[in-house]
Amino acid sequence: MQRDSFRPGPLADVDRVPVDDRWDLVLVRGLRHPPERVWTALTDPAQLAEWAPFLADRDLGSPGETTLRTVDGDRAHPTPATILRADRPRVLEYTWGTALLRWELTPTDAGTTLTVRHRVDRPDLAPMVAAGWHLCLDVAGHLLDGDPVGPIRGAEAKEFDWAALRDAYAERLDRP
Repeated sequence: MQRDSFRPGPLADVDRVPVDDRWDLVLVRGLRHPPERVWTALTDPAQLAEWAPFLADRDLGSPGETTLRTVDGDRAHPTPATILRADRPRVLEYTWGTALLRWELTPTDAGTTLTVRHRVDRPDLAPMVAAGWHLCLDVAGHLLDGDPVGPIRGAEAKEFDWAALRDAYAERLDRP
């Protein structure tokens, strides 16, 4: 796909769940690929470099320490991370700074249901985080389809309707 013609897809199923004094953003997306293939996209540093908001210094498919470098333009900000659980190809869980991320992969007839749980400090952060993951997962979907777009990270996300996604997710999350 030509990068300049990339547009985000439909909103994902989303929820915000209180956990102690924080909140889990829960984002659910369907992908047309089997869990094993999705797992590789979630753990392989070369594939992560094509869609994730960070660069990984190692394969994320085994427990232990790592560094995830958040990328924004020419700047990269290293953040310590710990892979807590790597149950191939079903559950990947790791810390990323103060955040906790959990990726659950469920096989379906059509491919994989991917559930992302991203712990945030404040409920008002959830729509912003949802918009960011939405763009990243759309890019990952194109990568898995063999039609790469290239990563959309940091401030560049604003050029790809990030603000509209944030507002739409805020509206969806604020519904009773």
